[in-house]
Amino acid sequence: MKVRDSVIAIIDFFYPPFKRFLPIQTFRYAVCGGGNVLLDILLFYVSFNFILQKQPLNLGILTLKGYNAALLMAFCVTFPLGFLLSKYIVFQGSYLRGRIQLFRYGLIVAINLLLNYVLLNVMVQYLHFYPTLSKIFATAIIVTFSYLSQKHFTFRQSNTTSEATDN
Repeated sequence: MKVRDSVIAIIDFFYPPFKRFLPIQTFRYAVCGGGNVLLDILLFYVSFNFILQKQPLNLGILTLKGYNAALLMAFCVTFPLGFLLSKYIVFQGSYLRGRIQLFRYGLIVAINLLLNYVLLNVMVQYLHFYPTLSKIFATAIIVTFSYLSQKHFTFRQSNTTSEATDN
């Protein structure tokens, strides 16, 4: 049994109570995306508080605020993981080539990263929220946009394929 099949079997095992409310694809996205978001927040927290010790990161030509550096550090892990989960677990029926999916995924993630950056900086600098709490709020705002854009743009499916996976 492939790793992909094992992951799908585990996720689908927990699906029956949600069957009346969510299509299987949406449930898989919630589980995979939710797990990746939790990992992102955990990595952000560990990076900001323990690796960077809440200090700026001096890169020589550029100095990043600690929370912006932590945002990028978490991104380096969750970007490839999120793509792989979306491609192989959630949106398996996409007719688009892998390189097109990766490009589109990168584009949407870049928009999400920019939104994350703006929201994080506004909440920390102007609203004086704690950085980890700001990261959680920013992520909550971006989740719906991300799902819809990934479903209808990055991993687009033909209408018959989409209907088949929703049942």
